[in-house]
Amino acid sequence: MKNILKFFLILAVVVSVQQVSAQKAQKLGHINFAQLYELMPGQDSIKKAFADYQSQLQTQFQAMQSEYETKLTDYQNNQATMSNIIKQTKEKEILDLQKRIQDFQQTAQEDLQAKEAELTAPIIDKARNAVKDVAKENGYTFIFNSTEGLLLYTEPADDIMGLVKKKLGLK
Repeated sequence: MKNILKFFLILAVVVSVQQVSAQKAQKLGHINFAQLYELMPGQDSIKKAFADYQSQLQTQFQAMQSEYETKLTDYQNNQATMSNIIKQTKEKEILDLQKRIQDFQQTAQEDLQAKEAELTAPIIDKARNAVKDVAKENGYTFIFNSTEGLLLYTEPADDIMGLVKKKLGLK
């Protein structure tokens, strides 16, 4: 009987210890990640590299646009003296060039987005890693991005912007 009593007593202690550890308090925090990103060093070089790339694409687009306008003007001015076969050939050239310009615009837009992602990825990764390190160092269970407004309601939480800025050596 004593053994059964000891067994149940030990079992009760073990169960209560497990419940206490399972109910560990969760620590919540939030940060305005967009604001942190803007504070990160290297923004000037990213903006310059992006502007340079954008300028190259713009120069190429303007050259294509100029060629299109030249061919169109030439066609309109000389159309009356052209034979049917030359008219058809010129019209096909103009339409082909117009399609190339449209394709170029679409591809250029996709390239710009890819270039921006390529340039910003190292800074974003550095900021995310700093947030992760601060969360681990300070015992946070969850950190929410207050920029995106993903939460409609939460209990008051700590803003860890100061801790992350300190971690990154930002003012």
